[in-house]
Amino acid sequence: MRPLPDGLGAFSKLQRGRLVSQQPPVSVRSLPRLLAVLAVVILPHVRNLPIWIPAFALAMMLWRLGVARRGWRMPGTLVRAGLAALAFASVLASFGSINGQTPGAALLVLMVALKLTETRSLRDYTVLTFLGYFLLGTHFLFDQSIPMIGFLLVCGVLLTAVLVDINHPDGGLPPRTSLRTGGLLVAQALPLMLIFFVLFPRIPGPLWGLPADSGSNAVTGLSERMSPGDISQLSQSDEVAFRVRFEDRIPPRPDRYWRGPVLWSFDGRAWEPGYSPNRQQAGTVANAERLLRYDVTLEAHRHHWLLALDVPMSLPADARLTSSRQLISRKPVRERRLYTVESALDYRLDPTLGDWARRIALSLPGTGNPRTRALAQRWRDDGLDDAELVNRALRMFREQPFVYTMQPPALGENSVDEFLFSTRRGFCEHYASAFAVLMRAAGVPARIVTGYQGGEMSANDQYMIVRQSDAHAWTEVWLPGQGWQRVDPTAAVAPDRVEVGLGAALPEGEPVPFLARGTASLLSVLRLQWDAINTQWNYWVLAYGPELQQSVLSRIGLPDWRSMILALTGLVSLLLTALGLWLLWQSRSAAPVDPARQIWNRATRRLQRLGIGPAPAEGPSDYADRVREQAPDLAPAVDALVQAYVATRYAGRAELTRLQAAERALPRRRR
Repeated sequence: MRPLPDGLGAFSKLQRGRLVSQQPPVSVRSLPRLLAVLAVVILPHVRNLPIWIPAFALAMMLWRLGVARRGWRMPGTLVRAGLAALAFASVLASFGSINGQTPGAALLVLMVALKLTETRSLRDYTVLTFLGYFLLGTHFLFDQSIPMIGFLLVCGVLLTAVLVDINHPDGGLPPRTSLRTGGLLVAQALPLMLIFFVLFPRIPGPLWGLPADSGSNAVTGLSERMSPGDISQLSQSDEVAFRVRFEDRIPPRPDRYWRGPVLWSFDGRAWEPGYSPNRQQAGTVANAERLLRYDVTLEAHRHHWLLALDVPMSLPADARLTSSRQLISRKPVRERRLYTVESALDYRLDPTLGDWARRIALSLPGTGNPRTRALAQRWRDDGLDDAELVNRALRMFREQPFVYTMQPPALGENSVDEFLFSTRRGFCEHYASAFAVLMRAAGVPARIVTGYQGGEMSANDQYMIVRQSDAHAWTEVWLPGQGWQRVDPTAAVAPDRVEVGLGAALPEGEPVPFLARGTASLLSVLRLQWDAINTQWNYWVLAYGPELQQSVLSRIGLPDWRSMILALTGLVSLLLTALGLWLLWQSRSAAPVDPARQIWNRATRRLQRLGIGPAPAEGPSDYADRVREQAPDLAPAVDALVQAYVATRYAGRAELTRLQAAERALPRRRR
């Protein structure tokens, strides 16, 4: 049995030679509407997926439209199976896996596109619409911002309107009617959504996070490896790294050193964490003073490290402190994370240094950078102690013609020698690396600390914003009786970098990020205002996890999960009961909506403006007779309108599309 063309009759299926089910017809106007909505739903994936995937989906939509309009043949079972296998293999070849948010979203987009090759019946149209809802969910894997939420809400209304349209017995409803019904259905679901959001027991991390995400795009941020040029490239970004809300006071700018990865191992060019001694034992802090407590909202960076003011004294949940006093999350930070920590601004870190740690903090490659080693040895031969060696190196950076720049020249094999004695132009990683090598060569234990320095207050002064342009590297040296001391050689070359910010420290003409320039332009003020709105969204919505939920519900008298479940059950039952009663009242008190009557009323109002409208007690046929006598120029259009209206309203035939066409054909003015 051959399937009937789109929109003509019903599609039947055979089982054991007998007709067992018959589905109602689908209007030929529903397919273009569904395809248009699906195209809008897929549109944001242009920036998340390889361009050939959205392009293939668009091509399939245009092809399916041609099938409906021009009567092209649909592919057979073998062709469809081959296309599905090819799509699966293409995703596997592009990403190396089908697991993860990006490969999964790509596979879903391709499967939705291939579903069009077998879309004939009402069931197929319905399945395709529900696949559109699944596609909406994939956008949460990439973006949870306020504009994206608004976009998805609009798409939800559009998909619901299409679902109403294809399931209406008359088919081809006016767009305004479908959109109004779809919007009403979505609005009715919003209170239920809010109740579930607030009261449903939360799990750690957002519901749209995925455990395996190897195929997704990496988020820009610090790395656990530092080589010349790494941080200068990162500092050209205005993206937010994290936000901080202080409980009592805000630290002055020179104290805003945000501790990140600590690097011990140097291979002659790059620094890496290497082997940290006593990895499971936190570094010892003595004489901790000027304690600060604050909340950090950290953006995803897919590493294990967390940021904290130098140095952290407390542990967030599911984290630990290394022997370098670095905060480490037990799981990679794959989504935005909110945590609370306490730091000491004045301290002594590791007053005693073990032999193994000292050996690592003094290690250098066997060869390389001979001029730097010779300079350090001359300083040591002058009889300088460790503190005096530190001051000698800082005085060299301060007094000699070193330049702080985001555009340093490339360095060769002996990178430290070339920087100290030839180019003398570099960013913070150049100065920190050269200083650490000098100290180690002179016998002073040293290591590199990377993180961020600075931060600007928000528009309402309620929290601090630290951006990628604030990325920084400094050095720690171990001095007898003092422990690890922070030494920032960049501050010796460009003091404004620490006191004012990046924009004030760089020479004129450097490619400074817009928001790091320190100018109070209208655009920067507007961006700060928008960031304040996003911060509230991040805190109350995206970071609404178990801890925040428990805190909020405790304030309203729901201290434990039993009371929370009871409140959830009671509110949902009450809401559904109220909605059911309202729908029952609506069905009894309101007359059913008649699309044919609505179109007739609009048409007669137009005819009334033309001076030949129907009388209050005049039937459609009598009205058509009178028009033929009094206004022959309008007779053909009115006859077509009346015939379609009578057939739809009284004869029981589905002529709604014909009636709409007749309404549109009415002239807007008389000749």
